[in-house]
Amino acid sequence: MVATMSRGLQSWLRWLGYPYELAARFRLWSYAHGWFPTRRLPRPVISVGNLTVGGTGKTPVVMYLVERLTAQGKRVAILSRGYRRRSRAPQLLVSDGQQVLVGPEEAGDEPYLIARRCPQAVVAVGADRYALGQWVLERLPVDCFVLDDGFQHVQLHRDLNLLLVDATDPAGIQAALPIGRLREPLSAAVRASAILITRVDEADGGESVWHPLLQACGSLPPPVRVGFRAEEFRRVGTGERLPLDAFRGRSAVLFSGIGNAESFRALVAGLGIIMIEMLAFPDHVHYTRGMMDSIRAKAKTCGADLLVTTEKDADKVTPLLVAEDACWAVRLRTEIVSGQEELERLLRLDSAPGRTGGHA
Repeated sequence: MVATMSRGLQSWLRWLGYPYELAARFRLWSYAHGWFPTRRLPRPVISVGNLTVGGTGKTPVVMYLVERLTAQGKRVAILSRGYRRRSRAPQLLVSDGQQVLVGPEEAGDEPYLIARRCPQAVVAVGADRYALGQWVLERLPVDCFVLDDGFQHVQLHRDLNLLLVDATDPAGIQAALPIGRLREPLSAAVRASAILITRVDEADGGESVWHPLLQACGSLPPPVRVGFRAEEFRRVGTGERLPLDAFRGRSAVLFSGIGNAESFRALVAGLGIIMIEMLAFPDHVHYTRGMMDSIRAKAKTCGADLLVTTEKDADKVTPLLVAEDACWAVRLRTEIVSGQEELERLLRLDSAPGRTGGHA
């Protein structure tokens, strides 16, 4: 009986998803046929985005791209929506490439993390990324832009369109919202310059998400496969660093407010930490003293040796910690498992089609 009700509910939800999918298709068709204008910034734009709601690893990939572009001698600016930021300014400069100017609550947690990890890059937030790019160019010298979470932001021309798909979430690409996690149909992947399958360990990983994409699109270039590796532990609030084996066999309460809490749990478990409890909050959560008190009390009740969280969450809870808190964040690095040569070729923007303009 329960199974029958569940199937019936899924059927109704799938019907509810059809108008959403049709609206997404119509919007894209309108831009493709010139009903709505697509505007172009006078510098190359690299978009990093996904087809689904939730986390696919956009932030670590953006930081990796900034590193590679900076190594080419390029001055990079990241344009982000700044989701759930508390500043109401239409455009906000998070970093001028020399110093971080605002905190995570004003900027949004992901732009702040990018600004902190990529001190040489300009980071700015605003809903209208074209207006934001022009605003940045009026103030600072920039050679290229990286558009964070921009796959659906089709009103802005991009010279390179990178689409991320999470290898650990094949269920998420099976249906549109609200029953699934798709923002638009799988066939939209044909707009991508390259598809990056994230959270893979082997050169042939991610087949469970790659095959549905191929079936929906007919033909696609070979994917770039990307892994996120733990690099070290950093004590939240002090920056003290410890190697990955420092807490092997120790007990911990994990807490996070990210798009894919399960991937974080699996990462920490792989480091030999005994997880007593996992507290998964909504993505981009705003922590309060009351929440931190609850997390602290949970760890005490469970007899946990330490608290473990993500880098993104660490920035937000730092002001809420006390000296006695043994709270550590896992620092990640991005590793290209396969397709490195193709990705490097695409990132050579000097020869990319559509490039206009020079230095600001």
